[in-house]
Amino acid sequence: MTDMTERPPDPAVGDEVMDGPVRAIVTDIRGGQVWLRAPGREEWPAEDPQRLTVRRTRHEMIAAGEL
Repeated sequence: MTDMTERPPDPAVGDEVMDGPVRAIVTDIRGGQVWLRAPGREEWPAEDPQRLTVRRTRHEMIAAGEL
């Protein structure tokens, strides 16, 4: 039986995530703060890292030949 309270894994550096409606890449994790970058934008700290949704991990993008 699956625990319904189980959280998805935290994003890691290189993962593609959704920060609300914005698709971004995790560029760094400094002191527990997740930093993001999207095309045409400066890097910014995620306001609420638990709100981020991992679309694809870095490993998945490498396996697909996209990195």
